[in-house]
Amino acid sequence: MTVTVDPSLQSAIDALALPCALIGHRLISPGDEHALLRDEAAAFASSVVKVRRASGAARIVARQLLARLGYRECPVPRAASGAPVWPAGVVGSLAHDARVAVAAVAMSRDIGALGIDIEPADCLPSELLDLVATPQERLEIGDDPLQGRLLFAVKEAVYKAVYPLDQTFLEHHDVQVNLANRKAVVRNGRIVEIRLSVSTHLVALAFLPGPR
Repeated sequence: MTVTVDPSLQSAIDALALPCALIGHRLISPGDEHALLRDEAAAFASSVVKVRRASGAARIVARQLLARLGYRECPVPRAASGAPVWPAGVVGSLAHDARVAVAAVAMSRDIGALGIDIEPADCLPSELLDLVATPQERLEIGDDPLQGRLLFAVKEAVYKAVYPLDQTFLEHHDVQVNLANRKAVVRNGRIVEIRLSVSTHLVALAFLPGPR
């Protein structure tokens, strides 16, 4: 039997502790490429198997989470921008690395925007630190390349959260992260909350509160 869940990773994800959001993962497995529904598959028709497999795995997780919100067997197509298209009333995000796919979903009445990213718990190559970290962030993290990888994950999650709202491409230096305060500030002034999980993988969750 194929093992599709890492209990220690799920425990770490559960510790992100965002009550209004559902978060899950799946170990990417052979055959997951066949999980793409008809409305999803066209966007990946020219992709290599590795990409289709990871995208299928992420959507398996997404559909499991959406079912818990009352949306059963719901397709999650990919827009021209590459962002997933969620049912009306839902916000969400997908991500994967080479081994694991993750998804996060919430009702838009509870969460205004949501982004997730997953990275292996490996050090970011030192030559990439200046590309990812602003001078202020470098002062905070020093030369710790694992913190650099964490910054990368956070900024990817922030981008996924705010892009549906602003439709603006962001460079890494367009997002200023304060890991200690668990906040990020986008160049347009948006303040985004972040949650972090460090285990076998690094998982970053970025979100904006829902309407009050």
